[in-house]
Amino acid sequence: MFLSVRIITPLFVILAGVQAKRTDNCNLIAPSKAEQNALSLLEPLTNQNFTAEQHQPETYSYIFQVCGDAGGVKDAGLVQKDKAGKLVPIGNYSQTRLFKGSDWILLIYEGGEKYDGHCSQKARKAMIMISCSESAKNDFSVVLEDNAKTDDCYYLFEMDTNVLCPVKPSKLSGGSIFLIVVFSCLAVYLTGGFLYQRLVVGAKGVEQFPNYAFWSQIGNLSADGCDFVCRSRGNREEPPTYRGVATEPLGEEPEERDDHLLPM
Repeated sequence: MFLSVRIITPLFVILAGVQAKRTDNCNLIAPSKAEQNALSLLEPLTNQNFTAEQHQPETYSYIFQVCGDAGGVKDAGLVQKDKAGKLVPIGNYSQTRLFKGSDWILLIYEGGEKYDGHCSQKARKAMIMISCSESAKNDFSVVLEDNAKTDDCYYLFEMDTNVLCPVKPSKLSGGSIFLIVVFSCLAVYLTGGFLYQRLVVGAKGVEQFPNYAFWSQIGNLSADGCDFVCRSRGNREEPPTYRGVATEPLGEEPEERDDHLLPM
């Protein structure tokens, strides 16, 4: 009994870990139900690094993760990497804000490493505008670094993804879908049956049609039924009659002889 409990318990732990959302790692500064629901929309983007490069005024590369350790730096949702390979946290997912629109989400990571000589040496902040794009797939890029002021400096990034695009309802009705399925099955039946009859059975001509005898019988019976229902001929057992003419066959008329007209 004790052994079975020791085996089953890790299984429950593994299943619970699979079901847990990685977006739950983000710690919202002012949590609300709307923000949590919006954050859950970014779940498909979790557990992967997105990179972008900046060449003006200096060359830097940036690594971004949704509610994960970007570049392997603990609690850092976005880091800056210089030519020497030094990683500077721009914002932490432990201090997250979020704003949602119809097809966009503005994700804000605060609590980054403090500036050395800009913005009154306050902490860095990363703002990532994630927008819907049907054609682009997770394109991450740098927009600007606004550090030419004494307060509220930030880095601005943008990402185009199809994750946030609204789901378009299907324009096909139930009847259209049914007809598509029926005609698709019919095409498969005819094509497969024709090939089987021709290549395996060796049939020729109309015999190549699958189940030809069955469909011929169905067609004949349908034609007979249609003829019986749609055509009105009165009582079919009575012979046709015509006004003023007897229906019984006439007897043979006696042969008219003209022997008496010959000269004697």
